[in-house]
Amino acid sequence: MNSSEEIAVSGMSAGRSAMRMGPAELVQAAAMARRFYLEGKSKIQIAEEFGVSRFKVARVLETALERDLVRIEIRVPAELDAERSDALRARYGLRHAVVVESPAEAEETPDPENLGEVAADLLGELVNEGDVLGLAWGRSTIHMAAALDRLPPCTVVQLTGVYDAGTAERGSVEAVRRAAQVSGGDAHPIYAPMLLPDAATAAALRHQTGIARAFEYFDKVTVACVSIGSWEPGISTVHDMLSDEERAHYASLGVAAEMSAHLFDAEGRRVGRDLGERCITVKADQLRRIPEVVAIAGGQRKGPAIDAVLRSGLVTSLVTDTSAADYLMTAGPTPEPALHRADPDGV
Repeated sequence: MNSSEEIAVSGMSAGRSAMRMGPAELVQAAAMARRFYLEGKSKIQIAEEFGVSRFKVARVLETALERDLVRIEIRVPAELDAERSDALRARYGLRHAVVVESPAEAEETPDPENLGEVAADLLGELVNEGDVLGLAWGRSTIHMAAALDRLPPCTVVQLTGVYDAGTAERGSVEAVRRAAQVSGGDAHPIYAPMLLPDAATAAALRHQTGIARAFEYFDKVTVACVSIGSWEPGISTVHDMLSDEERAHYASLGVAAEMSAHLFDAEGRRVGRDLGERCITVKADQLRRIPEVVAIAGGQRKGPAIDAVLRSGLVTSLVTDTSAADYLMTAGPTPEPALHRADPDGV
């Protein structure tokens, strides 16, 4: 309710339909409701003012609700779907789930840009002073960082290499710099590709000074922001970086989703763990120990991939859109709560 006038008007309207309340009762009930709902006074304070018991005040307030004297409206911004958000949180046992309306003109587009804007606001709530914020590669995290306008002082570390080292300025390196600039904290970017030709090259890069310094922060991350990719062209950067033969190999293992270069089948089990040896990325076990892991992913085409990653237990919170949420609400059997975060089996 936005003003005391709303209670008074509602009260008079209710008075015409609720004939059992006389004008004196209506006036008193409206006054008590105004004190309680708009002025924040306690029932004891109201009882003292009107010379009645607090039990009388409680009954009057209850009657005011029952007879429509007072109308309580729960309002969220139009782009947020509160009902889907709560249902999705409950289904997957998430700490937070925020569902955004899918753009009408781009329902099939994965990760609409408005997801990043909402995720930026969510991080503003979740990150506390002194936290270590980890950002993984992904279009959605890049959009999120660009939309950031508030963060408490914190350290920001990059959790993965980049899709292409040549695009670092426009990618996750810039996202880390942007978040650190907003927070006023230190930035620890990683100037290296996510996927290397072989395990030996990846191991050598991990020992380079700048990359090793970033890796030292992985066990200190308190809030992480990640993206989710479907195992298909254009929607998974890892898929796009592999050869046709490699894609066929991992497809034979049943891969359905990718997150930070970790692969998952439809049940949320990790598969193709050998790929991680060639990647510059945070380990799955390290992700599991991070108190808050926020995934940003949406679009109907990503529905199965989001479901798979949520079933892994590595994600605690999700920012998605209505088209993906509608798929997730009916996707297979009800999963184990994500906050149990059990280690999924895999190969």
